[in-house]
Amino acid sequence: MLSRTIALSTMIGFATPMLAPAPAKVTHLVVATVDNAQMIELERLTRYFEQANPDIRISWVTLDEDTLRSSVSTDISTQGGQYDIATIGTYETPLWAQRGWLVPIHPDAGYDTADLLPAIRASLSYRNELYAAPIYGESSMLMYRKDLLHKAGLSMPARPTWKQVAAFAARLDDPRHGVYGICLRGKPGWGENMTLVTTMVNTFGGQWFDMQWKPQLQTPAWRDAVGLYVDLLRHDGPPDAATLGYNQNLALFEQGRCAMWVGATVAAGYVTDVNLSKVASEVGFAQAPVAVTPKGSHWLWAWALAIPADTDAAHRAAARRFIDWATSRAYVKRVASHDGWALAPPGTRASTYANPAFRAAAPWAGVVLRALDTADPDDATLHKAPYAGVQFAVIPSFRAIGDEVGRYVSEAVAGRLSVDQALARSQHAAERDMMLAGRRQ
Repeated sequence: MLSRTIALSTMIGFATPMLAPAPAKVTHLVVATVDNAQMIELERLTRYFEQANPDIRISWVTLDEDTLRSSVSTDISTQGGQYDIATIGTYETPLWAQRGWLVPIHPDAGYDTADLLPAIRASLSYRNELYAAPIYGESSMLMYRKDLLHKAGLSMPARPTWKQVAAFAARLDDPRHGVYGICLRGKPGWGENMTLVTTMVNTFGGQWFDMQWKPQLQTPAWRDAVGLYVDLLRHDGPPDAATLGYNQNLALFEQGRCAMWVGATVAAGYVTDVNLSKVASEVGFAQAPVAVTPKGSHWLWAWALAIPADTDAAHRAAARRFIDWATSRAYVKRVASHDGWALAPPGTRASTYANPAFRAAAPWAGVVLRALDTADPDDATLHKAPYAGVQFAVIPSFRAIGDEVGRYVSEAVAGRLSVDQALARSQHAAERDMMLAGRRQ
């Protein structure tokens, strides 16, 4: 049939390109990922990888953040074999690599691992070897409505304090006109509300554990930080603040409903996109707020692709090829060509921030890069702590502790517990879980 096609083409005056031979065997990869915009875009663009690699086909399992973490954790820890590639973060990577649950990434020679931003690369490594490759990295910053501040006669400092933010929120809160003074993560979970709350605790001078691993959740720093957080959301935030996570706050800000938002830096490209945001031209950016210390005031995170250790050799090889492509310089350019440089994957590569096209499209780039460069998981608290991590503690028991504390803090936002009650229950839960984990004070 192919020879007849070529002959017919020649007869009518043009040549049909030779068809690529069908691969002898197709490897099917199942990728578990989170329902964030960057991952959804990766899924859409995967057709380019498959065209260049006809021997590999990708199937996607896209889940909300909490469900993804639960599903991937269960599958990898039990060697269930459900996923060939898993989307994980800076919390899981070193812990799971240490336990032998992941295999090293081993990018090809052209990948340029040295181009990865140092803080992101280190957080996704174990014993100086990369175990997950970042799709995007993020810190936290303050996004605000320049027009609303101007109307109120307010001027946002480049590095505001939480006291200033609270005063601004009270002035800007205007629920009768559909604008809330501030939007913050309120949905319970160690990766939801506690991501922000922990950075607040850090900058107020607190920490999760002292050097004897005793939980510190009833200290003045925790009371001050959580008390301010609860007051902000109850008085100047959306009425359903205790249920809102990253995606919901992003939507509110894009709709013009938030005067300020302390959130993930990765949102900057979306809140300033005229096709997505009603307030795109009115968004300003500042560093994450501080209190008594700048230490730990902004978080450090990356969503990254990793290969479970129970993936067989053939699937590992195919998975590495896909991860190389999906986290490469070329992929950054691919997204930029489709969506514009403002929506290119941020927070991963120095070459992106050195690119004049990106810097021209992303006036917030300098704020983000400063936040990423100064986030130090090994020195994120005012007083010495026994754990690494900015917005979490890199210990196996933290996931359960963070989730439970997040529920109590969310109850305080909803008005069902006082701050003191929430912290007392949190302290008890943390002491219990640390005891069960074998870290006796």
